[in-house]
Amino acid sequence: MTDSSIHDYLKPGCHAHLVGIGGVSMAPLAEVLHGAGMTITGSDMRESAAVEHLRSLGISVAIGQKAENVAWADLVIRTAAAHDSNPEIAAARAAGIPVYERAQAWGSIMRGYRNALCISGTHGKTTTTSMCTHIAMAAAADPTVMIGGTLPLLGAGHRVGHGDTIILESCEYCNSFLHFYPTIAVILNVEADHLDFFKDLEDVEHSFRAFADRIPEGGLIIANRDDANTMHTLEGETRPVMTFGLDEGDVHAANLTWTNGLPAFDIILQGQKFAHVALQVPGVHNVKNALAAAASAIALHFPVSAVEEGLGAFLGAGRRFEHKGTYHGAEVYDDYAHHPGELEALFRAVKGLGYKRVICAFQPHTYSRTKALFDDFAKVLQEPDITILAEIYAARETNDIGISSADLAKVIPGSRYYATLPEVTQALADLAQEGDLILTVGAGDIYTAGEALVNLSS
Repeated sequence: MTDSSIHDYLKPGCHAHLVGIGGVSMAPLAEVLHGAGMTITGSDMRESAAVEHLRSLGISVAIGQKAENVAWADLVIRTAAAHDSNPEIAAARAAGIPVYERAQAWGSIMRGYRNALCISGTHGKTTTTSMCTHIAMAAAADPTVMIGGTLPLLGAGHRVGHGDTIILESCEYCNSFLHFYPTIAVILNVEADHLDFFKDLEDVEHSFRAFADRIPEGGLIIANRDDANTMHTLEGETRPVMTFGLDEGDVHAANLTWTNGLPAFDIILQGQKFAHVALQVPGVHNVKNALAAAASAIALHFPVSAVEEGLGAFLGAGRRFEHKGTYHGAEVYDDYAHHPGELEALFRAVKGLGYKRVICAFQPHTYSRTKALFDDFAKVLQEPDITILAEIYAARETNDIGISSADLAKVIPGSRYYATLPEVTQALADLAQEGDLILTVGAGDIYTAGEALVNLSS
């Protein structure tokens, strides 16, 4: 089904059934469409807080997926996890009911906003989208927001607003963001990732260029001047580009200082001081994320005060260097990093925080990524004082490659491999000392090992 055809269905009175309605981007989608006057039903595999919230709005949600659930729908919108073999998808197709992807629905929705700010990049999307949200809220812009993680300010990963601005984390996987209609497209960085879908770095760059090229007349591309791949991706681009960078770019930092590992700096706009920001999150990578968010705010004509207030109040997004608690005097943090570049940024950020030792429990995410980036993982995971490796989190894959985290452990001096998360928790408990920083890292369920560790002391 084409992106344009879904636009004909997303209108008051139409009945949309959402398969996987409790998901991180499906639940807010249901709420937005419900608020627009559509009849919304849905299904999910389990009860959850999101499902409970949707029911409180009057949305009917079935637990378990059955063919009869789609009987009266005008269209079906599915999460990426719902394949053609799903009974509801199969029933919709058999009945001639059109089936659309969630990205197509979000793309259609954003066409109704004057400002559609879409934040893309291999790393930093969730944090930067969260920073942009903080600024927009400080500017009283009443934005609609879709983030791929939980933002404490919102108490969720989404917000349904009534202003003229929508802010969306925009993922390149399966070319999802090519269904979007950004008026401002942010590209934080471009690296070889999701190589179970993309062929190579050139293929990834091609996707990001197609994303940038979706900007309409009067729109703007915001790009990381410090990232060579981003600049290569945009070579020959005729649409307007605003660059950001640490030391150079249309928007950059000056007078950068560090206090207890946290940065403060001036934001320079085309040679003139625009704002002064003191961040509550560590790392040079977060300085760059803040510069991207500030550039976005400038493009949206938000006031300086909103940039300073919004960025200064940002304490991080869920699973982005998130404090979990303490155990035997060691501080336990969790982070979503699952690519070598993200790991490098994380380890660099925590070096200035003054801990005696950094102990990292890392869970690789997908067999294909582990194999494709094996040497890079092996190198960067030598940086912590102690590295513990949990088994690879399969996500959407099966292990046809025959790879294991044990293979990484063999080439990382002093590292330890554990097949199960309870073993990881016990190993961390045995190691923990006063003054340690314990990191649980990865995009899977490694965070549960850290939470179990903290609970041992309660």
